[in-house]
Amino acid sequence: MIDAISADRIPVIDVGELRSGDRAALRALADAIGRAARDTGFFTIVNHGVPQEAVAALFAESRRFFALPVEEKQRVSLATTTNFRGYGAIGYEQLDPAHPGDAKETFEIGLELPSDDPRYAHPLLGPNYWPDLPGFRETLVHYQSLLRELGIALHRPIALDLGLDPDFFTPLIDPGLSNLRVLRYPPHPGTFDGTQYGAAPHTDYGVLTLLAQEDVSGLELRTSSGEWLPVMPPPGGFVCNIGDCLMRWSNHTYVSTPHRVVNRTPRDRYSAAFFADPNPETIVDVLPTLLAPGETPRYAATSYADYFRSRTEAVFPLKPKA
Repeated sequence: MIDAISADRIPVIDVGELRSGDRAALRALADAIGRAARDTGFFTIVNHGVPQEAVAALFAESRRFFALPVEEKQRVSLATTTNFRGYGAIGYEQLDPAHPGDAKETFEIGLELPSDDPRYAHPLLGPNYWPDLPGFRETLVHYQSLLRELGIALHRPIALDLGLDPDFFTPLIDPGLSNLRVLRYPPHPGTFDGTQYGAAPHTDYGVLTLLAQEDVSGLELRTSSGEWLPVMPPPGGFVCNIGDCLMRWSNHTYVSTPHRVVNRTPRDRYSAAFFADPNPETIVDVLPTLLAPGETPRYAATSYADYFRSRTEAVFPLKPKA
């Protein structure tokens, strides 16, 4: 990691040429994303092709859901599921065992599959759990499909930057687990004293996170000197960050930077995180293009399913294995 990250070193990358097929444009995007992935592990993207109407509709539905009575939300509680989908109440997720459970509510879905799809039986796939809220399911699934396409497209310049064919990751992440999480962070009660976080300091454990947020601040990343800096995307932009799995896959060529959420405002903070992660059966092994002759990989190969379950079970109360 660099010695210090300043706010102006979190680059804003215009990805308007992402799907153009222009090789020179893809190379330029690969260089820009690669620099950010090595430097801060964070970047923001604009001109990404996701209609703002879809983002606005997602946040409207998120508000409707979180405004439901607690007993209605608990009917789809992820505490009763085995595939880490559904509603998480305030305090349910504990990103850092040294701190209380996080002050946030969540609702998470994965890949939406028909029950007759052979993949439906996989313990990390299967059903999503939906509240009785007309329009909610359709809005989230539509947004999920848009972000899934964007996530797959973003892996093309990433692959090129890592010395691979641009389509290297596509069969490994398409359709992927495609998890979408909407979140509500209530205002922090009183002066922040370093104990009760909206999201305690952590690194994301997946490959690539695409975050939409409204105009309420709260996301902060940590510099190597220990300073916490705010991260706010331009209007209409997404914050993107590298997760631990891609750092692992790239043998630490890319960095996964610690970050946290503290809502210091008097308003609720809403955000939506899409995790552009691999298919469960994908084998995550250090990329050969990133190993010098005779160099030993930092990590052994593992399936993404095993990796995902081990990381998820570390922050949620354990559930019976399916």
